[in-house]
Amino acid sequence: MKRKRILVVEDNSVDELLTMRALKQCNMADAVQMAKDGDEALEYLFATGKYEERDVNDLPEIVILDLKLPTISGLEVLERIRENESTKLLPVIILTSSDQEEEKIESYRLGANSFVRKPMQFSDFIMAVTKLGRYWLATSESPFNTK
Repeated sequence: MKRKRILVVEDNSVDELLTMRALKQCNMADAVQMAKDGDEALEYLFATGKYEERDVNDLPEIVILDLKLPTISGLEVLERIRENESTKLLPVIILTSSDQEEEKIESYRLGANSFVRKPMQFSDFIMAVTKLGRYWLATSESPFNTK
């Protein structure tokens, strides 16, 4: 059975560490590809730049995307994912500390599958990411998994 993968786009090293810890708790840490900014996320997804050797058809099962990113914002990354025929159905979960209602509305307008605010408490953050991972990788069926 092919291992399901997650692309986590996160520029905050503490949140990256917490996300990895949570995914490790649900036995998914070895399936994570990290991207530190919007440029790197798009390079990975579309197999360009330092990822040009990657098979462009080998997509992750989900993208966990922060909104406040350097270079290209999370909203722009989401918009570019949805504009591309090969990635437009890729599940994208917004995981952000933003409490701006406009960003939530814009995320859904652009096609986010879920919008989750990062909990401030360590244990709550771990629990939220663990639940996201379990739902999107164990319960939900990917549009790319046709077998």
